[in-house]
Amino acid sequence: MSRFAPLFLLGLALLLPACSSTSPRQQQLIEYRRLEIAAETPGDYYIGRRFNIERTHLWGYVRRPGQPWHQSKLVMMNEKYMRQPDRYPEIPSGDGPAFGSDHNHEYRLWGYYSGRRVYDPNSNLALPEFVLQRYELKNRSPGWLFNPGERFNGKQLLRGEAGSTP
Repeated sequence: MSRFAPLFLLGLALLLPACSSTSPRQQQLIEYRRLEIAAETPGDYYIGRRFNIERTHLWGYVRRPGQPWHQSKLVMMNEKYMRQPDRYPEIPSGDGPAFGSDHNHEYRLWGYYSGRRVYDPNSNLALPEFVLQRYELKNRSPGWLFNPGERFNGKQLLRGEAGSTP
């Protein structure tokens, strides 16, 4: 046995799970999502997906129409011109809605990136700031975000955010 065989076997072991992680059904869902995004009307707006993690103030993921979600940015929302959707108390009184109740809702957003990064101490992330000027609800239940098999546990992000740690 050559001295490189263990390295080859290790590399093969690492690659095999990645090759078999997407079922034919998941591939169909991914292709359907790709076609759905490709059919979005181009324009001077963004698509936003609310992503709420308890005790954090990050808002969610924002992308341009026609861009896939893997190109989206996790953002902090600036409410200088308009309050974000779901501007409710973090601790509700009675049976009223609470902050984060619109988790996974999809919105059309109008606004712009300020060029600043905003630090959220609870998540230890410094994220791009999106200045919201207007929004409208697009879909209350759009399904998965990055991968059809993902499971959100309410406590962590679904992907690492490059360049977001201070």
